[in-house]
Amino acid sequence: MKVKKILVSQPQPSSEKSPYYDICAKYGVEMVFRPFIKVEGLTAKEFRQSKINLADYTAVIFTSRTAVDHFFRLCEEMRVKVPDTMRYFCTTESIALYLQKYIVYRKRKISFGKTGKLDDVQLMAAMIKNDKEKFLFPISDVHKDDIRSLSEKGLDVTKAVMYRTVSNDFQPGENLDYDMLVFFSPAGIASLKKNFPDFDQDKEGIFIATFGSTTAKAVEEAGLRLDVQAPSVKHRSMPDAIEAFLAENNKD
Repeated sequence: MKVKKILVSQPQPSSEKSPYYDICAKYGVEMVFRPFIKVEGLTAKEFRQSKINLADYTAVIFTSRTAVDHFFRLCEEMRVKVPDTMRYFCTTESIALYLQKYIVYRKRKISFGKTGKLDDVQLMAAMIKNDKEKFLFPISDVHKDDIRSLSEKGLDVTKAVMYRTVSNDFQPGENLDYDMLVFFSPAGIASLKKNFPDFDQDKEGIFIATFGSTTAKAVEEAGLRLDVQAPSVKHRSMPDAIEAFLAENNKD
């Protein structure tokens, strides 16, 4: 069966130079961009149940812009003034620069890593240098970050769930009129099962593509068939994997 319409469970690309658009032009397929999941912030009332006092912390660790947004949102909602002495440790420079949305950027207060990982050598060195600080680590309810490497260095780190991933529900009666579904997280698969509990992949004739090993495993655990997977030795990106599949599957 030829693929004519693909649902990509991500926000629509902001650039017209996206490889997804190149695929559409080359193979004459239609792509619809619609996240199966969305991020929802905890309310101040919900956060208070964690018994975490934001004013007790002297440093914050950020691994995403979303974490930055929800940290400052909750501080405002709970009327906690973030002191000028607060130190910030970010896993990437782009996250560090994003802090300018909320604070005056001062290099002496902001440190960041090069690899995007929590145990980045440069970032870890900066945190160890400030090992007397009390670190707050804003996270989502679904996260993979392990702080054992930080604790082993004698750092005082507290995880704080400030936002959660929820299903981006479809409207009642809405159909999955697509030939391929593309997923990027296990939460997307869970959302598919929630919105379409009677989903029959073979009956519907829908191919499933995933990015990442955990998402691929979620497809298997849901009893579904995985048709396209990235990254792989041959295809490092999702667009590459999709294009290879279309080149083979959509032959005349």
